[in-house]
Amino acid sequence: MKLNEIADNPGSSKARMRVGRGIGSGKGKTGGRGVKGQKARSGVSIKAFEGGQMPLHRRLPKRGFTPPFAKDYNEVNLGRIQAAVDAGKLAREAPVTIDALIAAGVCTKRRDGVKILGMGEITAGLSFEVVAASKSAIAAIEKAGGSVRVMAAAAAEA
Repeated sequence: MKLNEIADNPGSSKARMRVGRGIGSGKGKTGGRGVKGQKARSGVSIKAFEGGQMPLHRRLPKRGFTPPFAKDYNEVNLGRIQAAVDAGKLAREAPVTIDALIAAGVCTKRRDGVKILGMGEITAGLSFEVVAASKSAIAAIEKAGGSVRVMAAAAAEA
């Protein structure tokens, strides 16, 4: 194979339409723009213009606020973790971290870390190393004989 023999698959790319090149081309005369009017002219961009009526994006009320630096945590319930332990996907001896949860298939992405929530029951005495945990989750983990280490440094680093 030589560089000058490399070609794309036949039919994979389409030739561009050359508008305004004679009546026989099928896109001659007005070039697909119809006849006259504002939109037939060049230099027109009227995306939200509604003929002078107040546009929809200005008629609707604006509400709320999205904080630009909000943390996006993987929120995991205790019941989901217990199910992973019962299935043998999480080791009881090793600490439960974001990497362990991704390996077990509980979480899919790292995001900004893991927040443990208190829904469900946990019986395994696991040690958690997470960015955040709810009060009910911490109470349930300590009741089952486990421990929770909230890592503030990891949260700041992420």
